[in-house]
Amino acid sequence: MINKNKIPEELIPLVEEKLHGRTDEINFPPPVFDTMQGEVIDYNMEKETLTCRFPVLPEHLNPYGYMQGGIIAAVVDNTIGPLSLLVSPPNFTRHMEMKYGKVISPDMGFIYVKARFVEKKKRMLYFEAVVENAEGTKLASAKSIHWVID
Repeated sequence: MINKNKIPEELIPLVEEKLHGRTDEINFPPPVFDTMQGEVIDYNMEKETLTCRFPVLPEHLNPYGYMQGGIIAAVVDNTIGPLSLLVSPPNFTRHMEMKYGKVISPDMGFIYVKARFVEKKKRMLYFEAVVENAEGTKLASAKSIHWVID
């Protein structure tokens, strides 16, 4: 099912095409994207990039009061995943590598994940992502490899 309230209207035909008629069995964006209160900010078809924004929520904090590392990985996966469906047939995350640089505190309000499709080799898709604050300071980065299902 395509949640037309959660993605820019101009992306809907592209998503429908990429899902190859499987809109009844594949959720775009995924339900966890809604749970994390994600928002699509920008999609650049030519550069094959997607930027999403996520709030730093109290329930996502570790014992020290900063965003928990697994949640940071989840916001990255929730940006690369939708991008992967915009650039390729249905696929899934096979491997993701995170590099954490700076703590993410609630006073930041929101973080931005900028994901980029790097290349496709046979059935493998390669992506990179950067997590930034509103000022553009790099907080974390990731590399992800996906496996095309079809």
